[in-house]
Amino acid sequence: MSVTQPDLPVVVIGAGPIGLAAASHLAERGLDFAVLESGPGVAAAIDEWRHVKLFSPWRYDIDSAAQRLLEQAGGWNAPDPDTLPTGGDLIDDYLAPLAKTAPLTDKIRYNAPVVAVTRLGFDRIRTAGREDAPFLVRLADGTELLASAVVDAAGTWRRPNVLGGSGIPARGEDDAAGSISRALPDVLGRDRERFAGRRTAVVGAGHSAATTLLDLGELAEQVPGTEVVWVVRGADQARTYGGGDADELPARGALGSRLHKLVRSGRVELVSSFRIEAVAKTADGRVELVTGDRRVVADTVVNSTGFRPDHGIVGELRLDLDPILGSTRALAPLIDPNQHSCGTVPPHGADELAHPEPGYYAIGAKSYGRAPTFLLATGYEQARSVVAALAGDWAAARDVQLALPETGVCSSNLAYGDSDSESSGGCCGPAPQTVDLAAPASRGLATGITGGLLTVVDSEPTNQKGCCN
Repeated sequence: MSVTQPDLPVVVIGAGPIGLAAASHLAERGLDFAVLESGPGVAAAIDEWRHVKLFSPWRYDIDSAAQRLLEQAGGWNAPDPDTLPTGGDLIDDYLAPLAKTAPLTDKIRYNAPVVAVTRLGFDRIRTAGREDAPFLVRLADGTELLASAVVDAAGTWRRPNVLGGSGIPARGEDDAAGSISRALPDVLGRDRERFAGRRTAVVGAGHSAATTLLDLGELAEQVPGTEVVWVVRGADQARTYGGGDADELPARGALGSRLHKLVRSGRVELVSSFRIEAVAKTADGRVELVTGDRRVVADTVVNSTGFRPDHGIVGELRLDLDPILGSTRALAPLIDPNQHSCGTVPPHGADELAHPEPGYYAIGAKSYGRAPTFLLATGYEQARSVVAALAGDWAAARDVQLALPETGVCSSNLAYGDSDSESSGGCCGPAPQTVDLAAPASRGLATGITGGLLTVVDSEPTNQKGCCN
């Protein structure tokens, strides 16, 4: 569709990297728009993990239209394309200057959380005349805006997965919320006092868990009495450790090797095959994780189990959601983590992101639902394609392309810490290469190991599992 109410703006939800990319493309296309950000500044969610380094170098972290706006504004120096930024660098050196460019600065509204999106005068049931009705966007303060289209780049950071091993909160999990930390705490900085000299259980097997475990391992060396427990549902951790010494790229294999080394040394206690059934407070104020007759007791639990999208705010729109992932039904088979890792997700755009509700698109991490394989570069191509569709330029919208490094662009601090050969260099290894997306899916971007989450060659630990979280 093209925008059907030219006197109304396109509303972009979220002023993170994907939302601002969409805004940049809208500005280039000459379409009116408004960006609604729930936090007090750009990329408020990323600001909470600004201490974490990205896997991807700058060359994959900057949207093309956004870069053009920054260069036109003047006074902006593009970062070294081969340097790995932290979340804070992403904000300070890219997103904050972008938000101050003339086409965007007056279009972004902060402290403006969206609580509902619907069609003006239409609930989900009514059909006749529906496509001609503008969108109604309601904010938490009761303010309402009318929009010609809605681009939802709200992300998933505010809705972490639960600790419970069955997809619902474990018994007592809500009551123990004060003892549960969200993913990626700043263990060595802002949140140090919460963990120093105390016992922490990290739950999860992805890169956010590994990042936190490595920081806790370093803290344990600095502060006596600091104890670290790693709680995972699976029986072997090959997916988290990656290819190790057998990996095709030594620097990439070293990422998981640092964590494996911590576990072997005993500085991190590994508790596997532990599907949390209950969470309880102990008499001395600690927190206890329970499965069957097994117990893990800690002062703090870090929930690194991933995230899920919140579709509640668009409950009155007509969405075609995959029943498993919560992405669009068309996108689901392209991103299914049971079959795909980061690097085997093909390029996709407006067609795959469309819902039965014309003019509404979720892009960015939210578009992936509960699949953990989202990449910034993928989100930028989504934004470009969707904006082209809203402008009625379907040739551009359907010309989706994606050039990714063969060696991975997920987010982690895993490559940093030790000065020996196990941590020299970043995860991206040698010079970036373009992925042949027409070739059969095989090696994942983040670790170089093959297949999706369910790919197992035999019962022994292998290098044959998917990569990203």
